[in-house]
Amino acid sequence: MNFMNFLIKRIFYFLLFILFNSCDYNNDLKEEDLKVNMIDEAISGSRIKSKSVEERKSDLKNAYGVISTLPDGIEKVNKLREISIEYYKLKDQEKFIDLNYKALKMSTVIGDSIGSAKAYGNIGIYYRNRELDSAYKNFYEADKIYMSLDNSGNYDPLKYAFDHGKVLIDLAKLSQKVKDYAESEELTIRAIEKFESSGNLTYVPLSYSNLGTVAKYLGRYDDAVEYHLKAIEAAKNTPKDTLYATVSYNNIGTVYKSQKKYKKAKEFYDEGLAFESFLAKKPKRYARLLDNLAYVKFLSNNDDDDVLFLFNKALKIRDSVNDLVGIATNALHLAEYHHSRGNDSVALYYGERARITSEQMDNNIELLRSYQLLSEISDSNVGLKYAQKYIRLNDSIVNDERAFRDKFARIRFETEEKVEKIAQISRENQYLIFAILGLSVLFLLGYVIFRQQQSNKELLFEQKQQQSNQEIYRLLLSQQLKLEEGRKMEQHRMSEELHDGVLGRLFGVRLSLDGINQRANDGFTDARNKYIEELKSIEREIRLISHDLGTETLSPDIAYVDVVESLVSDLCTVHKMEFEFANDENIDWEVVDDQKKVNLFRIIQESLQNIFKHAKAKSVKINFDYVDDKINLTILDDGIGFKSSKVKRGIGLKNITSRVTQMNGVVDFISNQDAGTKVSVGIPI
Repeated sequence: MNFMNFLIKRIFYFLLFILFNSCDYNNDLKEEDLKVNMIDEAISGSRIKSKSVEERKSDLKNAYGVISTLPDGIEKVNKLREISIEYYKLKDQEKFIDLNYKALKMSTVIGDSIGSAKAYGNIGIYYRNRELDSAYKNFYEADKIYMSLDNSGNYDPLKYAFDHGKVLIDLAKLSQKVKDYAESEELTIRAIEKFESSGNLTYVPLSYSNLGTVAKYLGRYDDAVEYHLKAIEAAKNTPKDTLYATVSYNNIGTVYKSQKKYKKAKEFYDEGLAFESFLAKKPKRYARLLDNLAYVKFLSNNDDDDVLFLFNKALKIRDSVNDLVGIATNALHLAEYHHSRGNDSVALYYGERARITSEQMDNNIELLRSYQLLSEISDSNVGLKYAQKYIRLNDSIVNDERAFRDKFARIRFETEEKVEKIAQISRENQYLIFAILGLSVLFLLGYVIFRQQQSNKELLFEQKQQQSNQEIYRLLLSQQLKLEEGRKMEQHRMSEELHDGVLGRLFGVRLSLDGINQRANDGFTDARNKYIEELKSIEREIRLISHDLGTETLSPDIAYVDVVESLVSDLCTVHKMEFEFANDENIDWEVVDDQKKVNLFRIIQESLQNIFKHAKAKSVKINFDYVDDKINLTILDDGIGFKSSKVKRGIGLKNITSRVTQMNGVVDFISNQDAGTKVSVGIPI
């Protein structure tokens, strides 16, 4: 259900974002980045230890003021949690809890599961020394979220494994407090697995230390010693290696003390006391080791004078630092010592001191021991009262521990029941969604089938229409082909008529006039010469018209090369110009498209006309070459040329360029003044 709500909200937010904010997206990003930088600077300022506490809190207040202007999201949640931790370091517990409740509320609204789990973890930290059941409930909620994330497969477990491990070790220590040792052991093992998978082993020594303590209470003393040794090993080469060495040696000594192996206990207390330079800075730990060493010496019936000396030295250190827990324990040990020596008045003094100190700090464990000892060393009436107090307190402690274990079990049950209800609702929602999707699919399928039928009808109609159009087009094309065939035949007939009929008759007339000029000398020779020149001009025009008409279509009976060579020969002969014509034998003109052959013919014709009109050339060379599946045409004259950069292209050059473009070819005009002109054309076959 949470996932579905999260998905729906995400889609809703996304659509709103696209609809209303797309135009200002970059500006919003820049503004948000500036705000985040301001927040980071304020938080960094709060970490400067040279400032006063009030100044550091003022920096955090400024940071929160900027955070409140950020839009609700993961970034805002992270920053709220970040400043809450700084308040925690400054011992401002109320700000710490208030900010984490805000982070939790926002994480729930935006569907940030990791943010919710971290907020629950911090709230559990707040309650762990205040309300055990509230602490356990929040830690357990965090554990459930992390486990659901592990099972979802939507997140990388390594990213939050360390935070999950911290939650588990807190749950384990709470379970140990209420003597649910089996639960504590299981949680601690899970915590170690998380720490190891995360690669951050900071809390692994603490975890092994807790396993050692639990194993001792369960009577598995060998396991307890092994776990404490593992704690020392895990802490090696870390900043806390000496700390865990002294703590673990003390704990191992206590394990052996519980087994009444006082000699072994003394060895490990001595091992702990060997870290003199470290203990000089840690008076509470130093006093604890001294007191424990003195106590095992006392229990082993050691009559050395240093037993009382060690007890008194430890108590003096504890008094100097106001270590109330240590003072209560130390006073009890001294009471036992003096009682064993028959000094009951002194024993009563220390017993009463232990009782008063335990009551001050509400330490029921040490208070219970005080009642027991005072019941033994006091007068009968007073001793009976202490014995009764001992019984009542012991019953109360047992009942409280049982009540807390029951509360923890109920929290687990209610949480699991709630998870199951959520899962059930989620399944029901999924069924509903599947039903809606199924109906939507059926509706869509019906609509698609209907549209397909309509499309098929339209397509059938279009096919019939297309067939009709194709038939009409075929008839038009057939008619056009017949017209084109008639036109070509008429062009060919007119070309032959002009060339063979009219041109032949004109040629005969011109020869007759030439013959008359050669035989007669009657004074009309110049006039006849004038008409002869005019006839020559008419012959040239008719020959060109004949070529134009005859080459619009190419007869399959005449070789293309012969047609081109005939054109070049006729035009150059008329204009009295020398020429060379060459054709590459590798060109198979029969496979070349007729339109391309006509275009090449026209390019040669146009180029020759330009040479005759403008070039003042004496000779021209025309070559066809075949290179890389391309036909290359080169037309080279020895005329006066032109500066291609200055002269404007006339209609002739434009026509040549247009024809080459139609054939997907390339053309190049190369000319310099007084150096001739070269026209290069390349077309693909």
